[in-house]
Amino acid sequence: MNSSPDILNVHSIETFGTHDGPGVRFVIFLQGCKLKCLYCHNPDTIAMEGGKPYSVEALFKMIMKSKPYFGKNGGVTVSGGEPLLQAKALIPLFKMLKAEGIHTAVDTNGRILNHFVEELLDNYTDLVLLDIKHMTEEGYQYLTGMKNHQTTFNLSKHREASGKPMWLRYVLIPGITSQPHLLSALGNYFKDFSTIEKLEILPYHKLGIHKWEALGWEYQLKDARENTKAELDDVKTMLEPYFNQVSIN
Repeated sequence: MNSSPDILNVHSIETFGTHDGPGVRFVIFLQGCKLKCLYCHNPDTIAMEGGKPYSVEALFKMIMKSKPYFGKNGGVTVSGGEPLLQAKALIPLFKMLKAEGIHTAVDTNGRILNHFVEELLDNYTDLVLLDIKHMTEEGYQYLTGMKNHQTTFNLSKHREASGKPMWLRYVLIPGITSQPHLLSALGNYFKDFSTIEKLEILPYHKLGIHKWEALGWEYQLKDARENTKAELDDVKTMLEPYFNQVSIN
């Protein structure tokens, strides 16, 4: 991966995103992630190698061309992969975007919290989209292949202390993340956070299986089924008392 301070390693770009933050978003998917989530629908973003190098200036110019589409509610979201692996190079980009009054968001698994991440989030990120993988260490390790689920909660507490907005995202996998005791744990842990504007429930799907196969990897959740509408409605109803807003994304 290119470590130059003004170069970002980009997997892909979506110029008219509507599912990664408020309004119409210019979404930059960065290459590289330390987790290997069993349900990842973009497994081709996991490897640290690959991607395409973009200068901060080049990305900024592309974004400015799309600015008329943002309206009052849109902006730029950086996702991945895991975008905070490249926090150092995101700082100058977000600084330029904020100077233009453009809303900025980061979609992260919360795995990294260093001084570059703190500067990016505290000074230049309007919204953090935080992916909650699982509420237990055992479940987190099973789903992500990595230890220490507490890292995500550490980032959530840092964001809460900053007083700046955050959305939570939770992939609902029947039989794995959908159990009532896990949903209660999710609600109880975050119920007193004042910065959480909403919880987004992300229904489980298998749209990424062909990408796993193309990489020569075995997709281990083939037997997992998708959620029924009734299940999604029940989970939404169950979690609404804990959060200002719960939506099905």
